[in-house]
Amino acid sequence: MRSTEKLKLREVLEEIEMSRAAFYRMRARGKAPKLIKLPNGQLRCRRTDLDAWWSSMEDAA
Repeated sequence: MRSTEKLKLREVLEEIEMSRAAFYRMRARGKAPKLIKLPNGQLRCRRTDLDAWWSSMEDAA
């Protein structure tokens, strides 16, 4: 079920080793992994979207 896994923002920040402020700056520039906003306002990231973002970072390096 890893492909349908949805990570909390805290989990994403831990995995990419980034502060919340730095993540939001990156998000404002359109360089962050895609997020889903839930009806209650919380943010989630699909595991597949985070993995795709990691791949794009490797390609850019």
